[in-house]
Amino acid sequence: MSSVEKFNIALTPDIAATVRQAVESGDYASTGEVVRDALQDWKIKRQLHEQCDLELLKLWQEGIESGSAGILDMEEIKREARRLYDEKNGYSE
Repeated sequence: MSSVEKFNIALTPDIAATVRQAVESGDYASTGEVVRDALQDWKIKRQLHEQCDLELLKLWQEGIESGSAGILDMEEIKREARRLYDEKNGYSE
């Protein structure tokens, strides 16, 4: 096993009870395992969030570089959106 670093953490009573319950139910072998699993999920979530931010910035830049869409008619946009919505949901005129 690779080396580990130990931490002391403080949990709210609610979270502590949830951790204990996870161990008592047999889902986890120890409280440390629960915390490691939660931290791994947190790490993945942060990585995905960062990737989404980068993708959004890329798409934003592509939109800027694509040039102006020209003059837009908001009423026409609304009509088209309603038409597409109705078409998707099986409504007909």
